[in-house]
Amino acid sequence: MDDFEVRVAESERDREAAFAVRHEVFVDEQGVDEELEYDEHDETAVHVVAYDDGPIGAARLREYEDGVGKIERVAVRESRREMGVGRALMAALERRADAMGFETVVLHSQTRVAEFYRELDYERCGEEFVEADIPHVEMRKSLE
Repeated sequence: MDDFEVRVAESERDREAAFAVRHEVFVDEQGVDEELEYDEHDETAVHVVAYDDGPIGAARLREYEDGVGKIERVAVRESRREMGVGRALMAALERRADAMGFETVVLHSQTRVAEFYRELDYERCGEEFVEADIPHVEMRKSLE
């Protein structure tokens, strides 16, 4: 595994780095409409960015409902997948969610990568659904 750092995006530069990774992964690679990729939650969510020589991964956390945080927009540059970056992003957001007092975290996983989250102790909830023209499943994890 390469050395990299995951940190909370405290500056505008970090937020822009997070958005650049998301744009590359979701808009350029997966064809998600740019209008769907960025939303009103970007202003208030906690963003984390993984850095090596530059930004290599990003994700965000926001309040979903009372006591529940929602992890979203988990993105790792294609050249850095399978190197622990996604796991490190998830661990950082789970620690932050716990510190924010969330008892549970929820996410909408693309169906094709649901196994990644299952390995991190997320449980599938409900049936598959389509979001941004991509099949997804809801998954949850208790932080208690």
